[in-house]
Amino acid sequence: MKLLIVDDHAVVRQGVCRLLSSLSGISIYEAASATEALGLFRRHRPNVVLLDLNLVNSSGFELLRRLLLEDRAVRVLVLSMHAEPVYVAHALKAGARGYVSKSAAADELVTAIRQVAQGGRYIEREIAAQLVFAQYSGDDPLQQLSTREVDILRLLGEGKSLAAIAQTLGVTYKTIANSCSAIKGKLGLERTADLIRLTFELRSR
Repeated sequence: MKLLIVDDHAVVRQGVCRLLSSLSGISIYEAASATEALGLFRRHRPNVVLLDLNLVNSSGFELLRRLLLEDRAVRVLVLSMHAEPVYVAHALKAGARGYVSKSAAADELVTAIRQVAQGGRYIEREIAAQLVFAQYSGDDPLQQLSTREVDILRLLGEGKSLAAIAQTLGVTYKTIANSCSAIKGKLGLERTADLIRLTFELRSR
């Protein structure tokens, strides 16, 4: 099995490599950026791409889209610090085959990688329960947001300015400002500060 780890934190990549080093028949490649990840993907065609949504100067959602353009059958397993149902739902909608949080147990990550490599799908057990509840409760306004809008909300929660978000996503400042206005309209908020506050509330749920 070939595995490509895409994470801009070396300590995370090294940790996953150590975790999987005991598995037989596995080749591991590491990428710290979207550009590096695309190059390695084209060269090695890994069975599984282990993808972080938080990448410097890029977006995990955008990289997922580009990987799917390269190969519609690509098997992407998201490994993220974000465990909120809204991020999980949009990652799966965007084409990810699975989702595991960075707080998951090591054996669950190994199980997820194996299952996705075999063509299956996997969502961390605790996250799956939250996702089902969110979908059937019908009271989560965040379900109205597009994947791009969720990405903007995530980046705001990381403390990025609108200009920095525009640079990360490769669009104009005006595009991000207009998107923020659309998000506020959908969520019934008046100020960008209210959006930022919402992102912190999401992370504390």
